[in-house]
Amino acid sequence: MNTNHMNTNRHLLLCFAMMSISAVLGGCSNQRSGYAGSSLSSPTQAHAATLASWNDSPAKRSITAFVARVTNPQSPDFVPPPERIAVFDNDGALWAEQPMYFQFMFAMDRVKALAPNHPEWKEKEPFASLLKGDLKSALAGGERAMIEIVTATHSGMTTEEFDTVVRDWVATAKHPKTGKLYTEMVYQPMLELLSYLRENGFKTFIVSGGGIEFMRPWAERVYGIPPEQVIGSSGKTKFEMRDGKPVLVKLPEINFIDDKEGKPVGINQHIGRRPIAAFGNSDGDLQMLQYTAAGSGPRFCLYVHHTDAVREWAYDRESHIGKLDKGLDEAQARGWTVVDMKRDWRKVFPFESATSSGVDDR
Repeated sequence: MNTNHMNTNRHLLLCFAMMSISAVLGGCSNQRSGYAGSSLSSPTQAHAATLASWNDSPAKRSITAFVARVTNPQSPDFVPPPERIAVFDNDGALWAEQPMYFQFMFAMDRVKALAPNHPEWKEKEPFASLLKGDLKSALAGGERAMIEIVTATHSGMTTEEFDTVVRDWVATAKHPKTGKLYTEMVYQPMLELLSYLRENGFKTFIVSGGGIEFMRPWAERVYGIPPEQVIGSSGKTKFEMRDGKPVLVKLPEINFIDDKEGKPVGINQHIGRRPIAAFGNSDGDLQMLQYTAAGSGPRFCLYVHHTDAVREWAYDRESHIGKLDKGLDEAQARGWTVVDMKRDWRKVFPFESATSSGVDDR
């Protein structure tokens, strides 16, 4: 295997909606945001109704103040609705990402489901260890092991077949800590924020390192974001005729990595407009926020800082999943909004009460 191919595979493992091996083993100064119609007649009403799970903190006020500025036709910062583009990371920004990225949970479950068709996996690593429940041994092979898992679970089928597999999984698979469906592990305040922005004329996009075809089947139902507004990492596909029907077949090859510096590239390719608002939670989102902040006119950048070890998880600079280090420094230096999850959110998940202490044993 040549060096370039190995480097590409490395990006696949870290960015293509998977997780790092070590993880398994161990608003901008001028602000903006989403899409849906004319601005609300009363920003205060929207503030109260749509952002009900947000405490009345500087983070919440920075959001509503920005939206008021860019949606008021009399404001010098008014932005026409077609230009109100807001982009959101997914893992750790819209839904949880601990104890490991949910798409990797999907891949592990797929290995188990496919095992009856692959008797050779009983003796072949990394599959043999995965089937025994020994994740640490399964990933002892490093990148090569991860590549084999991704290849086996994300290719060799049509896009329609993969869509069905993902839909079935999210309808039944449950989080190992909470026992909730993974699509219930979404952040209630961020759901409210998405709706609030759309009610104020914004168009909301997901821009994630996760797999685009993994997110599209359920993003509209869960987030109100249609598949054409989901940007993510992708594998190559091939057109074929099967039984007289044209299909697209998923290949074990990389098409695009939508992470870090890839996010602005994906935004340009898929949207064609620079966002005026960007929301993330990790250093993998930094380039997206930088790209958003560099545009002319009012801009809004926001980081979700995971600080609540009781209701969710507390992690940032030293975490192997969702590491927030350089991004946190830049946010503080540039005056971007940083949401303190423990302080700024009255509730984290939809299944909590507003006064719940949340999930323990973190």
